[in-house]
Amino acid sequence: MLSASTVQLLESADSTTISDLNALRETVSRFLMRYRFGISEVETKLTILREELNVTAGYNPIESISSRVKTMEGVLEKAARKSIDLDLDAIKNGLSDIAGVRVICSFVSDVYRIMELLTSQDDITVLEVKDYIARPKPNGYRSLHVILEVPVFLSGGPEPVRVEVQFRTIAMDFWASLEHKTYYKYDKQVPQHLIDGLTEAADTAAHLDETMERLHHEVRGYRPPSPDIAI
Repeated sequence: MLSASTVQLLESADSTTISDLNALRETVSRFLMRYRFGISEVETKLTILREELNVTAGYNPIESISSRVKTMEGVLEKAARKSIDLDLDAIKNGLSDIAGVRVICSFVSDVYRIMELLTSQDDITVLEVKDYIARPKPNGYRSLHVILEVPVFLSGGPEPVRVEVQFRTIAMDFWASLEHKTYYKYDKQVPQHLIDGLTEAADTAAHLDETMERLHHEVRGYRPPSPDIAI
């Protein structure tokens, strides 16, 4: 719903201004549309992998898939923060996380397996990999970030679209969610004892991942003894 001030501004605008605004809105809508399509392509690939592995391996390594496209306000804010010209071509080339997909896996080994299966597909181009699992951030953040390009087939032909895919375990995602809520609550001025607690919790989450992975492999490798056959 438009605010009262916006409605008043539109009512007082002349036809040329309104026409310019409509053209701008259509341009922005087309710009973001490509990123929505890029997300759809990646999500489809991940869904196929999940269903195939569930059938062929009897095991689903993907717990959930979520996605988002930044709002235009968010895009412009980040572009300004990174000193990128407020031009759509410059923004497209300068920002890699306008479209984002998050893949939550059961175990760390699943994170790397799904990433490799996705990025090995012929129409996927990997632009950058940031492995915060092997090299966690100082605050304890763990996740595997992959910036890739996927072709989106529009009426005028294929167009490469950048999508950032984040792979993490359930424990990593729980920690990241708590950390985000904490920093939002304190407007990034988090007391030191809470920072220390989050760092400790990150180590605990990493240990939990290791323990659960070990138990998972033991369960998957277990073979019940053959029953005695009476003769």
